[in-house]
Amino acid sequence: MTALLTKTVPEVDATDNAVPEQLKRPRRSWKPLLRLISPLVLLVLWQVASSAGVVSDKTLASPAQVVSAATELWSDGSLQDALAVSVQRVLLGVVLGVAVAVLLGVLAGFSRIVELAIDPPIQMLRTVPFLGLIPLFIVWFGIGEQPKVFLVALGVMFPLYLNLFAGIRSIDGKLIEAAETLGLGRFQLAIHVILPGALPQALTGLRLSLGVAWLALIVAEQINADAGLGYLVNNARIYFRIDIVIFGLLVYAFLGLATDALVRALEGRLLTWRKTYQGA
Repeated sequence: MTALLTKTVPEVDATDNAVPEQLKRPRRSWKPLLRLISPLVLLVLWQVASSAGVVSDKTLASPAQVVSAATELWSDGSLQDALAVSVQRVLLGVVLGVAVAVLLGVLAGFSRIVELAIDPPIQMLRTVPFLGLIPLFIVWFGIGEQPKVFLVALGVMFPLYLNLFAGIRSIDGKLIEAAETLGLGRFQLAIHVILPGALPQALTGLRLSLGVAWLALIVAEQINADAGLGYLVNNARIYFRIDIVIFGLLVYAFLGLATDALVRALEGRLLTWRKTYQGA
């Protein structure tokens, strides 16, 4: 009888339940290096065009001139001082903007009444350009640090709020029904089902918010700034130092990429449970 069962019951291949190859996390030891190829190619083409005279130094400084300007700013301490001031402004604005966005996004996501109360004003406010708010912010908060921080916070708030709200409202209703069938209360449902399900979209919103934070900082540092990267770039523009202007823009870009990489690393740690398609 045992032998008969052994013959009739098919053996289960362990690979049948394996995760498809496309959904496995690939090894990424060498892939970050591939992302550097196109920037390096552009850098070489830029230098060649400048050396050949195709691009005028008065229009676009060459990479060698930009490196020379960076060395000059670093040696006299201007770059370090400007970075310290700008990073502080962004950190304060991000903390404030994230706190407000999470609070409003969670309240509006879980309550239809709160959504009707706060979502329309937020949708109207987010369409107003930063430059249009500068006069009001100067009247309300003066020309010190407050308007700069609040402009950054405002830029941070909108993408995170929208994505968090959408993430909460996009939870599959079948998951809610299953959780309620298992006896989860409203608080447990929110903690164990809804918020974890909304986390991927919320992290996407955070990545967008940090990108907007640096854009908002550029605008904010035009408000009577006497320090920071924006002040450095503005002074360079006045004295026609195109090399410093380009270097300042590259610093902004590097800071944006660095903060985005931090969120991507955080996303990788918080979303280890999620198996997604990584590309062929």
